Amino acid sequence: MSILVNKDTKVLVQGLTGKTGTFHTEQALAYHDTKMVGGIHPKKGGETWTGAVNGGSRDLPIFASVAEGKERTGANASVIYVPPAGAAEAIIEAIDAEIPLIVCITEGIPVSDMVKVKARLDRSSSRLIGPNCPGVLTPEECKIGIMPGSIFKKGSVGILSRSGTLTYEAVFQTSNEGLGQTTAVGIGGDPVKGTEFIDVLEMFLADDATESIIMIGEIGGSAEEDAAQFLKDEAAKGRKKPMVGFIAGRTAPPGRTMGHAGAVISGGKGGAEDKIAAMESAGIRVSPSPAQLGKTLVEVLKG
Repeated sequence: MSILVNKDTKVLVQGLTGKTGTFHTEQALAYHDTKMVGGIHPKKGGETWTGAVNGGSRDLPIFASVAEGKERTGANASVIYVPPAGAAEAIIEAIDAEIPLIVCITEGIPVSDMVKVKARLDRSSSRLIGPNCPGVLTPEECKIGIMPGSIFKKGSVGILSRSGTLTYEAVFQTSNEGLGQTTAVGIGGDPVKGTEFIDVLEMFLADDATESIIMIGEIGGSAEEDAAQFLKDEAAKGRKKPMVGFIAGRTAPPGRTMGHAGAVISGGKGGAEDKIAAMESAGIRVSPSPAQLGKTLVEVLKG
């Protein structure tokens, strides 16, 4: 099994005709033939996009709206490569079209725009991953976003992370250790986003194929502490899986943003030590460095 996406997921691309959308759509089509079913552009509806895939070419229809694309293709997911100024509007269009899974890769969306998106999202049936995230990938089935498919291996580890780069690091190491992954989810590091750690942890705990979990957090906010409390509560109900964690930005001084807009310590909260303590109190083995995530998990599994 897997979470969020599988071989049957049908994906619309908002921002397909741009350079970034074109490149990553070609990569997705080349990755086990991920079902990219069309693009969206309000002024290019009825046209055809042609991309270079595996030494040949692939054509996808372009629709004038997400609603039209969903009706014509049966799409149940969308991925957004729209520039920051229009990305929030693109997310809202997908929400209004009742797309079940929306993945927004765009970095730099104004927080005020995302507050409006979040309010709309909370009244909808859609799930948003991101923004400012690397996406979601289920090995050998479906690639949505910018993760490098070549480092993935089908297996038993669920990976979730606020950091895009460290998502890849965890994937690479678990592949090298022979464990592989069920699904990797990059939730993004912005302060206002669609899906938090708890949401993904709930899915991984419920997924029989996911036998262990790696969770990578960052300084700033309280999502890691909230996740730790959730895991404690679930463990009390008998739901628990071996976990390894890591907190990026341990050496960041208060008030300094490190990489992501949400990775800032303020008001004495959001520091690395508090997050590490919370994770350890929930039974998560915290890796001493990102370079040892895979080996640390192997040690945990060996007991």
